[in-house]
Amino acid sequence: MAGPIVAFLEGEGVDGRGRTIFDVLGMDDAGLELTHDFIQWLFPLPEPSSAVPDAPVLTAADVEAIRNSIPAQCVLAAATDRMEAFYRATHAWLQAHDHNHLRITRIIRSLRLLRGDGEADAFRDAILSFVEATRAPVSVRSRGYWATA
Repeated sequence: MAGPIVAFLEGEGVDGRGRTIFDVLGMDDAGLELTHDFIQWLFPLPEPSSAVPDAPVLTAADVEAIRNSIPAQCVLAAATDRMEAFYRATHAWLQAHDHNHLRITRIIRSLRLLRGDGEADAFRDAILSFVEATRAPVSVRSRGYWATA
């Protein structure tokens, strides 16, 4: 049986703080920057988060359910668009090291698992294009993680 992450991504459940997917997607840029426990719900992975120990961990059943769920796929597309807009609108992350670099790696990995290579590569390419266009000093290490995520 699929876990609470599926219900959250289908718009029928809440995250660990009682927020719905609509609450999270409705956060303004400052809220996204200052809130550190939403990204694990928005873009889950099959291993525990070191930053948020009580974050959900994807099971094989969750992955299958999310990949086959039209509502979850629509939410993931909206979440991807929201995070891309966040990274275009904010510039604090455009430095050698920033916690958002870990978020970006998570997003790419989660998209690859839950939506496919095309969606993961498109998000990664958009981020790398923005880094190049702004000539940001993002570390080679971070860019390497994004390239292999």
